[in-house]
Amino acid sequence: MTEPHFRGYFGIGVEGVSKSANVGALLRTAHAFGAAFCFTIASGWDARAGRRADTADTPLHVPLWRFPDLASLALPQHCVLVGVEVAENAIELPSFRHPLNAAYVLGPERAGLSPGLMARCQHIVRIPTRFALNLSVAGALVLYDRLLQHGRFAERPVGSNAAPSPQPAAPARHGAPRFRRNVPDWMA
Repeated sequence: MTEPHFRGYFGIGVEGVSKSANVGALLRTAHAFGAAFCFTIASGWDARAGRRADTADTPLHVPLWRFPDLASLALPQHCVLVGVEVAENAIELPSFRHPLNAAYVLGPERAGLSPGLMARCQHIVRIPTRFALNLSVAGALVLYDRLLQHGRFAERPVGSNAAPSPQPAAPARHGAPRFRRNVPDWMA
């Protein structure tokens, strides 16, 4: 099996989550999908209890930033903050174009993201379900959707009985510039 090739990077985090097993499962999933970093905001996450669900011991392999409050949240330059929330004004995940460099954030299942954090998010997306999902399941769905969008995979077959294409999509290549009329003086 070959690992998919990606462009850009992503991180994922939680705000105000106290269930350590949910955070541990999310960290493990993020590690499996190739997260560049993980983070918590004002979280009561216990690393020892989280290890029960994070069997990959993600903090040993992926940077984990723990922010005590929303005011201290700092992300890499040009990293777009994307909230995952059941909200009326949210973009449905299948219609969302994932930013090249993004940090996804989820809140506790019952309370959701705080209004302050939602105001800081450049995008709010929702998974089109009847009700809120488990934190780690929701995170896995968002990361899988990102993988489908930014990974380089072979095209799906037209019918369900057709064989998939044996070759993944070729990576983007840049050739020489093409000019419509004449070559600029600086290129001659």
